[in-house]
Amino acid sequence: MPNFFKKPTMSGHLWIIYVISLILLAFIWYYQWMLGLMMTLFLAASIFYSVRTEQHMIHETEEYISTLSYRVKKVGEEALLGMPLGIILYSEDYKIEWANPYMNQFTDEDTIVGQSLKKLSDQLIPRIKEDENEVWINVDGYKMQTIIKKEERLLYLFDRTKQTEIHNLYKNEQTVLSIIFLDNYEEITQGMDDTAKSHINSQVTSILNKWAGEYGIYLKRTSQERFIAVMNHEILQSLEKAKFEILDEVRELITDQNVPLTLSFGIGVGEVSLPELGELAQSSLDLALGRGGDQVAIKDDSGKVRFYGGKTNPMEKRTRVRARVISHAMKELVQESETVLIMGHKSPDMDSIGASIGILKIAQANEKRGAIVLDPDDIGTGVQRMVEEIQKDEDLWPHFITPEDAMELVTNESLLVVVDTHKPSLVMEEKLLSKTEHVVVIDHHRRAEEFISDPTLVYMEPYASSTAELVTELLEYQPKKLKLSMLESTALLAGIIVDTKSFTLRTGSRTFDAASYLRSKGADTVQVQKFMKEDLDVYVRRSKLIEKADIYRDGIVIAAGDEGQTYGPVIIAQAADTLLTMSGIVASFVISERDDGRIGISARSLGDINVQVIMERMNGGGHLTNAATQLEDTTIEDAKALLQDIIDEYFEGGEAE
Repeated sequence: MPNFFKKPTMSGHLWIIYVISLILLAFIWYYQWMLGLMMTLFLAASIFYSVRTEQHMIHETEEYISTLSYRVKKVGEEALLGMPLGIILYSEDYKIEWANPYMNQFTDEDTIVGQSLKKLSDQLIPRIKEDENEVWINVDGYKMQTIIKKEERLLYLFDRTKQTEIHNLYKNEQTVLSIIFLDNYEEITQGMDDTAKSHINSQVTSILNKWAGEYGIYLKRTSQERFIAVMNHEILQSLEKAKFEILDEVRELITDQNVPLTLSFGIGVGEVSLPELGELAQSSLDLALGRGGDQVAIKDDSGKVRFYGGKTNPMEKRTRVRARVISHAMKELVQESETVLIMGHKSPDMDSIGASIGILKIAQANEKRGAIVLDPDDIGTGVQRMVEEIQKDEDLWPHFITPEDAMELVTNESLLVVVDTHKPSLVMEEKLLSKTEHVVVIDHHRRAEEFISDPTLVYMEPYASSTAELVTELLEYQPKKLKLSMLESTALLAGIIVDTKSFTLRTGSRTFDAASYLRSKGADTVQVQKFMKEDLDVYVRRSKLIEKADIYRDGIVIAAGDEGQTYGPVIIAQAADTLLTMSGIVASFVISERDDGRIGISARSLGDINVQVIMERMNGGGHLTNAATQLEDTTIEDAKALLQDIIDEYFEGGEAE
């Protein structure tokens, strides 16, 4: 190593010493010239030696720096031209101005200079414009991590193919746990003899074992209606790509024998321990069953859920026993509470208000104070006539309170009953949920990922026609002193009639039983028709919206309103219902601007197409035949394009939720 790296040169200090030496030498010359002459010669020799040494050091330094600069330059050229790293300089119009030789392997031509960055990847230019610093692209089969230096118009490309392969291998080998449940097994086999039951078990087991063998899945039956399946992430991806065709196989085979047996899957996946994976699988199964069964729910460790299947209407499997048990539980909760507060969803419909009145009667039957939360500024035209009629009833209307009054009335000992929804974001007043520990959820919608946390009691039956039907059954098992007035029973019946489209959709035998009970209590069908009447201008506006309808695919019609023309959610829904009555139409979608500035989409079908899964892809939800969503920060054209893409994927890629 050169000396100047070991000890820094101190030439400045030496010259100070020499100046001091000259001053001292002058004094020596003054007193003893002989000694002064000797010292002068010695000092001159010392100065000569120091200067010469200093010059030698400077020369040596310059020589070393020159050599080092040459080596650094050589290494830089070697790194720039020879390292397995891509370097690209591009122009303002995103043309490649220079690229190191490493990049030439990605083109059949002699050089990529002069070509557009699109030659490498369509993602590059958009990501550069979005001021992103990094993007991963595929270049000729290689996975490249690209660092973007926008100010210098410079790209660095690192080959991460091996790293990606190792990561994918690790992810593909992750354990995935699934719980498979036979829907309705107990109800179906209850009246069968041993031979028929054994035949059903044999067929289902044979189908599942064959399916498991094809995909390399370990399958074990743990009970008459439950299986455990163990697989890896790669197998799960294959199943998702095939849209879990096993659901269709079981359904088609069993349906041929007129036995309505279907499968539900709960799948847990993620980088978690096996016990946590089991909890995810069980939670997914609960979610799938809560949505009506005949579907797959996949939940990962981040809490995100994916759905597949759900093509059939859920079978009616609730019994009078369950209704009686829930009614008894409701009775006890009401009796133990201080007050009973009831609220439905925002922009309530007849089902929400009718069910709320039914719960109010349960509270009164158990001699507890009850109140229905209703925002007077959030009443749509669809329920305006019903609310006006309720306001005339001096016994019923005082029990309706505003959300502000409810916040003052609620205590920790209050019982809060949420009807016709289970999503916290949709309830009339979300703050009420945190004000009491006792919350009951009664709903007929398929369970969504968003759910009220820690409810005391949940009564969700997705195969019921309406929440009013569920509440009516609960009323039948309350104390005999319960008296329903004509208006109260009419409100409940109106909820059933509206949600079933006058007993044409989602109607089971229990629906007619509930309607019969209400009719016996004085429900007036003529009054229901008055509630459902509409104004002429509303009819005209809906007709103009229907006029915009176009056939998109066979049997599917999409109607999109004009930009700047707003419609209420009721009109949008009614337009979709009307389109569904047209000849040859099996599914209808109506898109329009809403009064709140969002884009609303209402979807309807006759059951062959699951509009719920389509709307869930757009952050909405609902039923197989009746669903909707609201979109923010978008336009009607963009919403329509997105809907068309999802419909195309539904048919071309399989019906996945």
